[in-house]
Formats: sequence, structure tokens, C-alpha cells
Amino acid sequence: MKRIIRNILAVIIGALIGGITNSAIIYLAPSLIEYPAGVDTTTVEGLKAAADSLTAKHYLFAFLAHALGTLVGGFFAALLGVKKEALLALIVGGFFLIGGIVASFMIPAPTWFIFLDLLLAYIPMAWLGYKIKVSIINNKMG
Repeated sequence: MKRIIRNILAVIIGALIGGITNSAIIYLAPSLIEYPAGVDTTTVEGLKAAADSLTAKHYLFAFLAHALGTLVGGFFAALLGVKKEALLALIVGGFFLIGGIVASFMIPAPTWFIFLDLLLAYIPMAWLGYKIKVSIINNKMG
């Protein structure tokens, strides 16, 4: 029973840390990449209004936020979990993927970005987070 509770907490903590990572990157993006004058990236309405004026470079940080948030979330779920760490990381990736699917219906984005985001930013990054955790643990032990 303790293992189940610990694994549930690992997924919750992984999702929270991943969400914080995602939010931090989204928050920093406007200070790193200049957006067209008058663009408000803090609301869905602002993003909808600005959709036609955004270019590929503006979507780069959205992709990085989704990918790195999922990677970090998957890493921490695997690190904190007990047994079946890959599954825990992939559960976090699944939660983020669901969020990405919902966002793709709410926030306008080019089709190429939606496909790239949904195919590469979630499940593969959660798996990579797990593999990084395995690599770190193996290097400490070996």
C-alpha cells in the first residue's frame, strides 16, 4: 500500500514540477523573443487575436515549454516513484498530452505546430525524463 501511495504522490509531484517548469518558460518567453506590438500572450483571447501575427520563432518557446515541462515532470515522477518508474513518467506525459490536445482546440496555432507539439513534446519527452533518471542512477551506482 505504501508503494501505491508513493507512486501516486510521485505522479502528482512530477506533474506539479513539470507544470511549474512549463509556466516559467512561457512567462520568460516574451522577454527573450520580441512579440509584435500590442500582442498579449497572457490570455487565450490575446493569443487568439495575435495568431495571424505570430511566426515560427514565437512557437519555439511554446514547444520548449511543453517539451521541457513534460521532461522534468517525467523525470521527477520516475525519480520519486517506486518500481514501474517508466510508467509513472508516461502517466505524467499522458496528462500533459491531454492538456496539449485541449489547448490545441482552444488556442489557434498552425497545423505544423500542433502536430509537432502533440507528437514530440509529450510522450517522447516523458520517456526521455525516465531515461535521464535511469542514466543518473546508473552513473551513481557504477
